[in-house]
Amino acid sequence: MSGLLGARTCPGPGEASDLKSPQGARFREPLTEARFQQLFGDAEQEPELLAESRLSLLCRLWRRRARACSGPGAWRLLLARLPPLRWLPHYRWRAWLLGDAVAGVTVGIVHVPQGMAFALLTSVPPVFGLYTSFFPVLIYTLLGTGRHLSTGTFAVLSLMTGSAVERLVPEPLGGNLSGIEREQLDAQRVGAAAAMAFGSGALMLGMFALQLGVLSTFLSEPVVKALTSGAALHVLVSQLPSLLGLPLPRQIGCFALFKTLAAVLTALPRSNPAELTISALSLALLVPVKELNVRFRDRLPTPIPGEIVMVLLASVLCFTSSLDTRYNVQIVGLLPGGFPRPLLPNLAELPRIVADSLPVALVTFAVSASLASIYADKYSYTIDSNQELLAHGVSNLISSLFSCFPNSATLATTSLLVDAGGNTQLLRLRSTPPTLQLAGLFSCAVVLSVLLWLGPFFYYLPKVRERAGVGVAGRRGHMPGYGRSALLLCPKAVLACINISSMRQMFFQMQELPQLWRISRVDFAVWMVTWVAVVTLSVDLGLAVGVVFSMMTVVCRTQRVQCLALGLAEGTELYRPLRERHKLLQIPGLCILSYPTPLYFGTRGQFRRTLERHLGLREGGKETPKTDGPPDAVAEPIRVVVLDCSGITFADAAGAREVVQLSRRCRDAGIHLLLAQCNASVLGTLTQAGLLDRVTPEQLFVSVQDAAAHALERLESAGPKSCTVWV
Repeated sequence: MSGLLGARTCPGPGEASDLKSPQGARFREPLTEARFQQLFGDAEQEPELLAESRLSLLCRLWRRRARACSGPGAWRLLLARLPPLRWLPHYRWRAWLLGDAVAGVTVGIVHVPQGMAFALLTSVPPVFGLYTSFFPVLIYTLLGTGRHLSTGTFAVLSLMTGSAVERLVPEPLGGNLSGIEREQLDAQRVGAAAAMAFGSGALMLGMFALQLGVLSTFLSEPVVKALTSGAALHVLVSQLPSLLGLPLPRQIGCFALFKTLAAVLTALPRSNPAELTISALSLALLVPVKELNVRFRDRLPTPIPGEIVMVLLASVLCFTSSLDTRYNVQIVGLLPGGFPRPLLPNLAELPRIVADSLPVALVTFAVSASLASIYADKYSYTIDSNQELLAHGVSNLISSLFSCFPNSATLATTSLLVDAGGNTQLLRLRSTPPTLQLAGLFSCAVVLSVLLWLGPFFYYLPKVRERAGVGVAGRRGHMPGYGRSALLLCPKAVLACINISSMRQMFFQMQELPQLWRISRVDFAVWMVTWVAVVTLSVDLGLAVGVVFSMMTVVCRTQRVQCLALGLAEGTELYRPLRERHKLLQIPGLCILSYPTPLYFGTRGQFRRTLERHLGLREGGKETPKTDGPPDAVAEPIRVVVLDCSGITFADAAGAREVVQLSRRCRDAGIHLLLAQCNASVLGTLTQAGLLDRVTPEQLFVSVQDAAAHALERLESAGPKSCTVWV
């Protein structure tokens, strides 16, 4: 083996190569870290030069900040914070405008009934769902970076907000409220929901100021999908009272799903047959329409707007048959025209809602960032997670001034936008920055037309005006700043059916579980634990459990990594684990170990025990080392050990001190320790921990091959040994 790694020259032309040696070549001198820096990097600088370099770095940073305050710097900042300034000059009006208009109008038509339906989940009047479908969409169009993202009301956030609103502003136990008392209760709940939007927006802006967009990486895909699937089940159960016509109070807190089921089963004999019939007919129409839209998405010019058709049919039926008065069918009620007067939410409520606003902000960012990333990967563009924090933070903060509740990107409307052909997102010019959805403006136009003209249209219908009567005047008195109000005769059971049918995608996420089980059992466990926690406890607590459990799996996996003994693959210069079924060469007296995990306080104990087992080190003295070779192989005392540090991505103080202790124990046991492939961060930490007081710079090498060549030279100088070939 003297010619395997230790020689210095290469074979001349015509010489036969020795295939038993690495690629038949003879190698250079082994390179240590110090020698490598002398040849290919900067030599070690004097302290004065280091201080001067730090000063120059501070000067460069100061000049960069100063340039940012100049005119060009302010323009670059404006371009970064207002993406339409980048993509609008490159917009192809003739080619893309029609597709964006079709997609925007389609999504806007869906926003109208869906916004009113999700407002019922939030425990506020339905018209505030229309406001939440207008202002956030408009603001995100100006600030967001997700090309395919459609924002507005989201069932998960509405459910979380509604639970908090019911707790903060509970309904009186009697439940028999007059019209004025009901309006006052609704106004208080609207204020609480708007305060939650204000608080979650402020929290996201604080996260943007701290550049915490990287937090989206800690919310794994299994956690987000399990969260939305579990929340969909909460939405389904919470809508059962409306489907059956049961005036039951909403259950909040842990085990709310099971409490609601128990209450529904108890009150089932008191269900309203008329509302039950309306619910059955609505689901019989909405579910097949959803399936048709999915199965024939490539053939349909635009998805069938089943929700708005159902709302119109139910309103006409209720108008002509007087279902609300004859059969006690609950209807939507007053629909004010115009916009509410801008009003700052009650800041006195903020201390009470901070604990509820934080999970709402996290869910908003998690769902929006993950959904934007899915479409960004699919269509080959990137998103700015910090800019997304700014967009959603400003969207929630400003929309709260117009009595909107928390909002985010939505799964159903985003998928609908892509299927309907929003061509703004199909830019392929490499020089063009990421663009936004111009379709969002058309969606806002649809919702705006409903807010401005739908109320007055219904008002001038004689029968509707007669039913609105005193209620309209009362509403005008308690809600100044609105236009002419009207009575929308759509049954609430229809909106409940819209809520349930919109959960289709979330329920179907469970179909991915078999594939997830085959790919990663750990991710499957994360999915199941998060889903069970969301269903059993609540959405916010389930999110916390899912994130903590996901982080625990990462920590546990770092502690279960095996330290591998390496051998030389025959005919190459590659070192592979000895347990692999290859012809590997091992040099007696030499042990090459690879530790492929970060070295920190959680893994230092495993690192110590693993090295003791491989090297035969114990506190009482030196023992026979463990061998990874054949059972009948005779283990020889280890004289040189090479520790491959390429898998150690970082090391903390505890881990660095463990390496220093290892070097001391190896020196006491007569073992020569060599470190290979330490990255700059790990090497700096080890140096600060005092490693160079135990080893010399000549024991730090740039690669395992160089360290093994040096070890072979050291072993040969002590006495040649023959290699053992293990198959």
